[in-house]
Amino acid sequence: MNRYESAKEMYAKYGVDTERALSILKDIPISVHCWQGDDVVGFDSKEALSGGIQTTGNYPGKATTPGQLMADIDKAFSLIPGKKKLNLHACYAIFNEGEHADRDSLKPEHFAPWVKFAKERNMGIDFNPTFFSHPMVKDNLTLSSPDEQVRTYWVNHGKACLKIAEYFANETGVPCVMNIWIPDGYKDIPADRFGPRFRFKKSLDEILSVPYDNKKVYITLESKVFGIGLESYTVGSAEFCMNYVANKGITPLMDNGHYHPTELVSDKISSMLLFNEKIALHITRAVRWDSDHVILFDDETREIAKEIVAHNALDRVFIATDYFDASINRISAWITGIRNVGKALLYALLLPMDKMKALQDNNQLTELMVLSEEFKSLPFGDVWAEYLNRENVLADYLDEVKVYEQEVLSKR
Repeated sequence: MNRYESAKEMYAKYGVDTERALSILKDIPISVHCWQGDDVVGFDSKEALSGGIQTTGNYPGKATTPGQLMADIDKAFSLIPGKKKLNLHACYAIFNEGEHADRDSLKPEHFAPWVKFAKERNMGIDFNPTFFSHPMVKDNLTLSSPDEQVRTYWVNHGKACLKIAEYFANETGVPCVMNIWIPDGYKDIPADRFGPRFRFKKSLDEILSVPYDNKKVYITLESKVFGIGLESYTVGSAEFCMNYVANKGITPLMDNGHYHPTELVSDKISSMLLFNEKIALHITRAVRWDSDHVILFDDETREIAKEIVAHNALDRVFIATDYFDASINRISAWITGIRNVGKALLYALLLPMDKMKALQDNNQLTELMVLSEEFKSLPFGDVWAEYLNRENVLADYLDEVKVYEQEVLSKR
């Protein structure tokens, strides 16, 4: 008997069907962020990364052209099992030679190469307006700016992106999640907290005035607790975003690096599912703050996956990744992080959720703790190895990444 068959029998003793878990896992789409490959630089501007976010590290070989980024994504995807979507920022527009459009006048054709790329790989595209790293970010403000010219510029950017998102959905046949996040805020204590949020609300209302098919485009709004240079006040707080989403009937997005260090997104998922048809997640790893480290197979990642699976919400949660580490090989960073999201989902799918819920409801909390701990030592790794084998993906990928680094990345 091979190791998977042995593991299958062990899980079956607890009433867990490993085949069912593997069948479900391979069809869960994970939206993979393109910006890990080039440190969130993009192709539309040479502005340094700014707006309350920062990439650290100078590992050699980052992508600097669309062709290089697409090749790196392909390499990473070849070593990541399961169903995937591509997640783009607006700053990744691709222009023909001699052509340029500013962000307030971007058009679908500026993303046609990405559509071709996605369609050839049978995947959808998610999208993000880029409200940072641009000269029109004035005093760390965009949609909340008191400067009407600045605010109008970024409203027009949002409107343009909404049209592009619908273009992605129409072309790929897969709904597009368009996520809005702004870096707006103040380093020190503001005199007026209401005004910026009032202007932000007005700007969002103007963006949403653009007609769109809400079955093809899911507009999400992402909150944040603070950013670099915005330590005292963030316009798009959790309370603002949660209320706006509820008022407008759009979709909330929670990034697990965007809350106070003592808050857990895993604890918030059940509440959000009670009041929203769908929710969206940006999965990352925060170390003391929103530092966007590579996702590990850690407690919070597993707990997030458990919440989604326990509430039968796999078809109600848009799962995306969002981190950028320039201190290590960027291809490996992609692979490690995305695989760990998959691992967490598999771990959750291999838990006897009904039995565990019954133990809780019957106040058998001792038995629940013991059972939960037993599952930590079951041969989960053998089931994961079987999944990789069925997906024709190498289990040990580092040598493959190192070859790519030597043959491709080191020559850039």
